[in-house]
Amino acid sequence: MVNLTQTLYETDFNLWLNQTITQLKQGNLNQINLDNLIAEIEAMGRSEKRELIIRLRVLLMHLLKWQYQSKKRSISWIATINEQRFQVNQLLKNSPSLKPYLKKNFDDCYQVALLDAAQETQLNLNLNLNLFPMDCPFSQEAILTPNFLPD
Repeated sequence: MVNLTQTLYETDFNLWLNQTITQLKQGNLNQINLDNLIAEIEAMGRSEKRELIIRLRVLLMHLLKWQYQSKKRSISWIATINEQRFQVNQLLKNSPSLKPYLKKNFDDCYQVALLDAAQETQLNLNLNLNLFPMDCPFSQEAILTPNFLPD
């Protein structure tokens, strides 16, 4: 026998979500597919972590470009830096428990941002040219400070 809730989950996620919310509000816990609900809650946590990492990488990459390509600085770079910084700060404000996750993954994010910046700018493609520092030149506190731009 096909579970109607399972079928709805697979065929119309938004409707399944709305019905699940209604069932929770009404206390109809026996009509909720707990496996799907648990899976969705777990996915929300992974999604926030993934968004934090992506935004941090973009922020770090643009800060590197700002510092090492001063002749190409633009308003759009400032806009990107400000937007990514704002979004990282919002994620941390809404979920303070992500702060240790950010600290734990900061160096790895910087390494990826370093590669992205080197590739995008083509400043660090020559292995003899080590323009970008291997260790992040910005503190975690500084990059999250509004209006911080490296010299």
